[in-house]
Amino acid sequence: MSRVLLITGGAGGIGAAVAHRFAATGGRVVVADIDETAGQEVASAVGGLFVRTDVSSEDDNRRAVETALWKFGGLDLVHLNAGTGGAGGAGDDFDLSRYRRTLAVNLDGTMFGLRAALPALAATGGGAVIVTASLAGLGPASFDPVYSATKHAIIGLVRSLAPAWTEARVTINAICPGFVDTRMISGLRPLISSGGLAVATPDEVAHAVEQLAASGATGEAWTVQAGTPPTPFTFPAIDLTRAG
Repeated sequence: MSRVLLITGGAGGIGAAVAHRFAATGGRVVVADIDETAGQEVASAVGGLFVRTDVSSEDDNRRAVETALWKFGGLDLVHLNAGTGGAGGAGDDFDLSRYRRTLAVNLDGTMFGLRAALPALAATGGGAVIVTASLAGLGPASFDPVYSATKHAIIGLVRSLAPAWTEARVTINAICPGFVDTRMISGLRPLISSGGLAVATPDEVAHAVEQLAASGATGEAWTVQAGTPPTPFTFPAIDLTRAG
């Protein structure tokens, strides 16, 4: 039986690459994005379905999941991939509107997506959720501190929620790419070029998503960098239950 996949931020970049990769092996794809023109194009190309979705809206996230269930009768994998950045830091580069939008898309969008997806996956026998985080969520990123903060938060959310959903046979993991050849890095090209930094293709990240979804792991964050196999990040062991 073919897998049913829902991708937020599926109209381009990593999301589109994931849609094409899973469709190529028979997957049925729901593309969720705020960009109707590009989203429709991706959905048409993979024989899937487009649902206009602003991930900062809880109703839109719920509607996307309900549409996947209605159209395809089930749901196996939800890739919460939508993200944005560019809010700057805490000084003169701070942009209030971008700050609020970055938190709304990256944090609210992840939480609302999880709230919609997790019960649906559990009710239909289990499945996987993969959230697109970033290497900027595992270390400092001075080029966009607010973006980095949201990605740190996303990884913490994934790791904290995962154990509670194990009995429902739902896995929750994060994928953490470095620089990827998408529109999001357009403003960082000079930094990337001057530093000689490697840039991964969207399909390299899509391959990692496919591997992570099939791994059976939960509560993990896998790093993805150009030319390097995806690798689970090793976090230090910290016992939060200890007193004193």
